This record gives sequence, C-alpha cells and structure tokens, in this order.
Amino acid sequence: MERPQVISIGGSGTGLTLLAWPDRLPDIAWLGQPLDGVVPESRVSILPEHARAWLGRPGLVGHRVDGTAWSPEFTEVDVSAAADRITVHAADAVAGLGLVSEFEALESGAIRARHAVTNTGAGPYILDALDVVVPVPDRAAEILDFTGRWVVERQPQRHPIRDGLWTRENRHGRTGHDAATMLIAGVSGFDFAHGEVWALHVAWSGNSVHRLERLSSGEITLAGGELLLPGEVVLAPGEKYRTPWVYVVSSLVGLDGLSATFHAQVRAAAAPVTGAKTRAVMLNVWEAVYFNHDLDRLLALADTAAAVGVERFVLDDGWFLGRHDDDAGLGDWTVDRTTWPDGLHPLVKHVLHLGMDFGLWWEPEMVNPDSDLYREHPDWILSTGGRIPPMHRNQLVLDLTHPEAFDHLVRSFDALAAEYPISFVKWDHNSDLIDAGSSLRGGAAAVHEQTLAFYALIDDLRRRHPEIEWESCASGGGRIDLEVLERFDSVWTSDGTDPLTRQHIQRWTAQLIPYEFLGSHIAAARSHQTGRTSSLSFRAATALFGQFGIQWNLGEATPAELDELAQWIEIYKQYRGLLHSGRVVRVDVTDPGVLVHGVVSPDRREGLFGYVQLDETVHTPPAFRMPGLDPSLTYRVEEVRPDALPVSTWRGRGVEAGGAALAAMGLPAPARAPESVLVARAVAISS
Repeated sequence: MERPQVISIGGSGTGLTLLAWPDRLPDIAWLGQPLDGVVPESRVSILPEHARAWLGRPGLVGHRVDGTAWSPEFTEVDVSAAADRITVHAADAVAGLGLVSEFEALESGAIRARHAVTNTGAGPYILDALDVVVPVPDRAAEILDFTGRWVVERQPQRHPIRDGLWTRENRHGRTGHDAATMLIAGVSGFDFAHGEVWALHVAWSGNSVHRLERLSSGEITLAGGELLLPGEVVLAPGEKYRTPWVYVVSSLVGLDGLSATFHAQVRAAAAPVTGAKTRAVMLNVWEAVYFNHDLDRLLALADTAAAVGVERFVLDDGWFLGRHDDDAGLGDWTVDRTTWPDGLHPLVKHVLHLGMDFGLWWEPEMVNPDSDLYREHPDWILSTGGRIPPMHRNQLVLDLTHPEAFDHLVRSFDALAAEYPISFVKWDHNSDLIDAGSSLRGGAAAVHEQTLAFYALIDDLRRRHPEIEWESCASGGGRIDLEVLERFDSVWTSDGTDPLTRQHIQRWTAQLIPYEFLGSHIAAARSHQTGRTSSLSFRAATALFGQFGIQWNLGEATPAELDELAQWIEIYKQYRGLLHSGRVVRVDVTDPGVLVHGVVSPDRREGLFGYVQLDETVHTPPAFRMPGLDPSLTYRVEEVRPDALPVSTWRGRGVEAGGAALAAMGLPAPARAPESVLVARAVAISS
C-alpha cells in the first residue's frame, strides 16, 4: 500500500485539521485558509477548542490550581513538514501552555498522530485529558467496536450513529478483555468486503478512551487517547506530557481493507522475531498438568511432543519458589527446589536433546502476599495507601516505578537466563490495576507511570536477551494493542481454547492483528473452559489460522489421535509461510451457522481458506467463496486434510475455476456436521 502524503498549507490560528483520510485525499495540514480548489471534508480541528466555539468535547481538558487556563486557544508558532510527516508547534501565552502535534504518514497506509503539551507557566497545571481528534465524513451512519470478557474477548457490537457521545473507557490498567480495540465508523451496511469505513486505534497498554461524537450541527469525530486518573498528570513548570500514538486508517472496501492496513503496520513495526524465526509449533503444558509439576510426567510429554513434530516446549506456571497453587510465590523468581531438586536442568536437557526449544512462563508485574518478596518489601505494591487493594487470584501489583522493584525483576530474570537456555517467555499479567497508587508518591494514581515502566522493563530485557522470543499474555487476550506488538513477538489471543468460541475470537482479533501474531492452540477434546466436546480436526483447523500450538495432555491421546495430530502439524509447517505473510480475507455469509475466512499470498497466486460449519444451516449450505485471488487466473482447488480423515468434498477430486468465479460464486459446499472445518487450497495453474 502506498504511503499517504502529508502536506503543510501555512496560515495560523484556526486549528490543525485533517482534510481527508488515507485512500481518499490523505493530506494533513495546518489550515489558515482553505486550499484553493479543494473543499475540505471537515473543518474540525485535530485538537478542538472551546475557545473557538467548538461545542463538543474539547481535545484538551485541564486547568491550573486556581481554576484558570481551562479554555486554551493555541496559535501556530512553527511548522516543519516533509513528504511523510508534519510537526506543528503552537502556544497559548495567556494559559502558559505549549503544544506540539506530530503526524506521520506510514508506508502501511495508516496515519498516526500524537500531541505533547508543556507547562510554560509559573505554577502547576493539572491535565485531565489530551486526545487526538479526527473528523469523519457525515455519510458515516454506523459504528462498530468490540467488547468481551475473560475467554470471550473481542466480540463485535454495532449500532447506528446518533447525536451525542459514544465513549468506551478502559480502566483496567491494562488493555482489557472488554477493550474497544478500535472504533470503526462506516457507511450504512458496510461489511468485510464493501463500504467506506474509518477506524481509530489507541496504541496504549494502560487506561484508554475511544470515543465517537456527533454534534447536532452534523459534525462527526473519532477521538482517542490515554484515560488519565484524577491527579495522575500534574505538570510542574517546564514539564511535558505526551499522548500515545493514535492510528487512523480508512478503507473503500470494507473491514478487510482496514485489516490489510493494520496488518501491514504490525508487520512493519513489530519487534523482530528472534529465536526460531518461524513461529514454532509449541506445546504449552498448562492445561496438561497445571501446578502438578512432576519430572517424569513432563519428560514423557516432551517425548510425545517431539514425536509428533513439536518445535518448542513451554513450562507454564508452577516452577518457582512456593508455587503449588495460585495463592503463593509470585515475586520469588527462583526455581522451587522442593519440586525441582536438581533445578530445571533435567527437563531442559531432555527437551534440547529432543531437538526442541525451551520456553518458560513468567508474571513479573504481580506479587503474592505469601512470598518472600512481599514479606520483605510490602511497600513495593501499587496502592493508594492505608489499605490493601482488592485481590484477584490472591495477588497484588508490583510497583514497577520503584527502582528497587524494577531492578529485582531484571536481576531475577538475568539469573534465570544465565542458568537456562530460554528461547521463549510467556509474559503473563493476571490482575487489573485497582487502587493503583504510587508507592513513592504517597498513593497518587500511577497507571500512567506503571505502563511506561512496563515498556521500559520489556525494552531492557529484550536488549539484554535478544535471543529470546516474548509472548504477551494477560489472563489470555487482556493486553493486545499496537504498542505491545512493537515489543512482543506474539500475543496469547485468549485463555479460551474451545474451538467454537475461538473461531469468533480469532476472526475479530484479526481485525487488528495478523494471524502469525495470534497464539492458537489445540486443547483437550473436552474444553476446560466450556465443557464442550469437539473433534481433533475442528480443534486443529481452528488453530491452523494462527500461531499453531498445543495445550493438551498428549499422554491421554490415542495412537490414532497422535497420528492425526502429527499430520496437522505437518500441514501447518507446509503452509506457515503463506498463513503468516498473506492478506486475510473474511467472507460475508448471511447464514449464522457458517463462517468463511482465508489468507491469500501477496502475489495472489495461492490461497488457503477455511469453511467453518458452526451449526446446522436453515437452507442449503452457502457456497464456499474464495475472494482475493487474481480474477484473471485459473486455479486448482483441493481439500487440505490429514490422510486419516475421510474425503468430504468434490468426490475427492480437485476442481478448476477462475479467480473471478471463485470470488463471486464460489464452489458448492457439501453438507457438513456442525463444528467442523473444510480447509481448501487454491493455487494458480495459469500464468
């Protein structure tokens, strides 16, 4: 996708305005007068000000202790512009504030923006909110965002745009299972492949706000930024606060167009994959053994895993001092010699001998009251002072802004990495930040500083240990955003491993994140979360469209199941390159019993598609359409399946069809049992 152009127009005093979105007229400008010959789609300022008669929510909210400077009016001081970025310096001498607004046009096709405000006055300035605001054309009629909970993340919710504010506030102290993820405004009836849509995403891993506003005068805006807690940012003279990056993306071809741009951005900006560099097939032992760490049992699991083609063995929670359940041990990051008298060495040596990498679970930001760390340093937790915050899983949040606590974590991990050849870390974060006050500032709100300290910690550890791959986990998918993906190699999409639920979670998480970053595992036949039973083929075909892994006690699998599993692993390895580099497509199907999705290679000569039968269909099953291929080419389409599975389509023969026909009409999909997936490959046979 071409990089949008950013231009400067000059003038002063009327506010920074987004003329139009990427894919239309992607120009950002500081407007004094309208550009000759161009009628802006909106004159809404990128930082709307009450002083300029903006009657919606202002972009900047704050005041001085005496109540003054609450209605600033910024005037341009300087503009620096290039083909791909613009920086505007503005000031309000009366309010004693300086403003720097930055805009970057990215090669992915996205634009990102942020503001920084500096207190240039004599006394403290209390900042309540600073958001990036962008206009949306008045033809936008509907809004889509996401909600959810633990094991059911990123569920879509959609409704008409009406006058007033639609606000999604996140107060979890992390991105959250119910995160809006992004706000999408679009023309009436937009879907995956059709319609004009505009999206905004706040790249921040702490508290955040996404909002859409329509005034009675007709202006529509999308806005976002960090949600600041009371008194969290008080700027002393000369101090500055900078917002997170806010990404804006548009598409003329529906939601898949938005995803293509976001995916290009993630792939360009994400932390480089280290270690195996191939999105290794992993076995995580959590659902296999939980806290029951028995060496012989784990060695047997490793043997079976290696035999079916697993490339990485990950030891989850339960390996460290005093950790026999979730009531104790967090903070004491040394191997428990009661459970592991010889340390982890016997297991690690065996895993490496089998040709697999070794990975480890870690939850650095949390501490149990029943731990040596807490007994020695009860003042190292986030709290407002005078009381213990509410606990989840009997744990509290370690104050990463405390230098000694920060150093403790660095030293602890350095010691582990020095003793064991760790190739992968699953970084967990299981509690919301409640009563999250600074231990160094008398209990003042500290989510902002904690989030910055989290970034500093992973940045420092990546620098110290460049050989390690890092996975972001927060009770599953509770910390997924673009800022996290600049630091982590992957995310654990959800603790929910039931494939029926996972189909929806992965479908909508892919609105922001491409498949190769989404951890997706095969679990036991009977789901540990829902109790629902599913076939191995359904579990495997669901995990195929992600970063494929296993979280199943393979010691309970039959020989036939292990043989089928090994074949699914080979299928994943065969198509890993395509799945993790192509364009995600999702098909609009009117029958709620069916989902269709796929990945098409960058040259459009190959695609891998899944026809997901969720439930019985009311009518004849809808056609298996395969969009995104080159309409001028002819393709051969064949089912992809382990040899152990019965032939289910096209009488066991492949079919040939043109790319245009596959997109418009598709192939007949035979009746299938509920909770099953037909996986098909289309490959060009003509040049």
